Amino acid sequence: MRDEITVTTASDLKVEVINLPRDMSRFDLVASFLRLRKQIFVDRMAWPLHHADGIEFEQYDTFDTAYVIAHQDGRALGGARLKRTDRSFGGGKVVYSYMIRDAHLGLLPGMPTNLCHEEPPVDAQAWELTRFASLPIPGLAERILDVSNDYLHRVGATDCLFLGPPAFLRMATRLGWTPRPMGDLVSNDDGKFLAFACAVREPVHGSVAH
Repeated sequence: MRDEITVTTASDLKVEVINLPRDMSRFDLVASFLRLRKQIFVDRMAWPLHHADGIEFEQYDTFDTAYVIAHQDGRALGGARLKRTDRSFGGGKVVYSYMIRDAHLGLLPGMPTNLCHEEPPVDAQAWELTRFASLPIPGLAERILDVSNDYLHRVGATDCLFLGPPAFLRMATRLGWTPRPMGDLVSNDDGKFLAFACAVREPVHGSVAH
């Protein structure tokens, strides 16, 4: 990561939704976002995540994923990953779906299995938002979440599931979401986490880039 951050406000950059595999021509932005994730989650936060060649990626970075990426001059400054909860992948003994559900089912070593009081949904109208990352630029985190909401509304989603620290829930509340905890606050070596769901809001900023 460059030491200098030239962007001072979220309005100085673009936020785009990159749909794979449709938008493979924009994969350079996805690769930049994967590099940002490595810099934030592995280098700064010391999470024991899989990484190679300067990028962080895992089994959920598949070619049926939507990435919301904030960028300037081709460099990702923040973003998030969106996945529908009714899709699965993998073969053999382990079939993955999405992070919250797979953790609940005990498929992710190191992740708490008591994230949810009830089995997480498998529903085409429910999406999961994970790998949320943002540089400390005023308004950037909020804008990424706004664009994510607007995209989910456009594709007919009714609910968005989150997994994050308690501060993430508080930020969602400030933005007008209505968080519904799916379980209790849990912890592992990476910190404290809460799984919660939010109803997708009516867009308030017009259409989003896609």
